[in-house]
This record gives sequence, C-alpha cells and structure tokens, in this order.
Amino acid sequence: MPAGTLLRMPSLSNPVSREPIMGNVHLLTLTCCNRQRLFENAAHADVAMQLLAAMDREGLTTSLAWLVMPDHVRWLAQLRGYPPGYCVQRFKARSSFLINRHRGRNGAVWQAGYFDQVIDNDASLPVRARQVLAHPVSAGLAGQVGEYPHGWCRWPLQDAAIAR
Repeated sequence: MPAGTLLRMPSLSNPVSREPIMGNVHLLTLTCCNRQRLFENAAHADVAMQLLAAMDREGLTTSLAWLVMPDHVRWLAQLRGYPPGYCVQRFKARSSFLINRHRGRNGAVWQAGYFDQVIDNDASLPVRARQVLAHPVSAGLAGQVGEYPHGWCRWPLQDAAIAR
C-alpha cells in the first residue's frame, strides 16, 4: 500500500452486513420490551419454549440450547438456510401474538433487534450450551445449573464443564 493511503473504516451508521452461512451456529439474545419480566409468568415462558421447538420442527433451525429468563431469551442454534434476522423475526412475531392473546392486550413484547454472536468452534458448543444454562445461577434465580425450569440443552449437563 502506498504511503499516505488512508483506509476507510465502515461507518457505524451504515454497518456492513455479513451474509448468513447455512450451518453457522449463533448465540442469539432477544430482550423483552422495556425489560418487562414477561416470562415470570410460566404460561408465557411455555409459549416461548414451544415456539423455539417449533422452529426446529419446521426446519428453520437446529437448537442446541435455550434459556427463557424473566426478561430475555438466549438461544444457541444452528441455522438451516435462513438468516438469523428471519428466524428471530418469525419467533418474535409468533410469540408476541400468542403472549398478547394470553394477556388480553396488544403492544410490543420485544425490543427491536437482537444480539447475535457467531460461534466458530464446534468443539466449544457443549461448553457454550452449559454457559447459557448457567445464567440463572449467576442471576440468583437457581442454585445450580439445570435447576431453572425454563431451559433446555441438547447435551447432558454433566458432559460440558463451564469454561472460565
């Protein structure tokens, strides 16, 4: 590169989007609107868990772990041909409809957007799944991993040590 050449960094107001790659594993975090603790209601948490399982049955994702916390959802999933935004939007739309119907009201259930972390190392997936399920322990909602009722993992919990 010639001396004095400036490299332009992408603007934060115009982020570079990455193309989804079929088979990538994503750790997705979806937050309730205004951090409402909607999932303290077990019926609402059940709706979310049933819809996460439905995403797998419909062939959109292969879930590896999920956790429905009082005010957010963490979802470790392999994408099966659809971008993360599509999967998240579909989950949010369905869950919003069903939760609002149960509550007898309309309105936002979810904050706009979501946090997405692509997991590069397949060997770390059981450890990542256990980290997802350990979140209620660190939040003071459970005494040990596996005790919190609104989580699921593809692997036995004892097979995946938590990396520190």
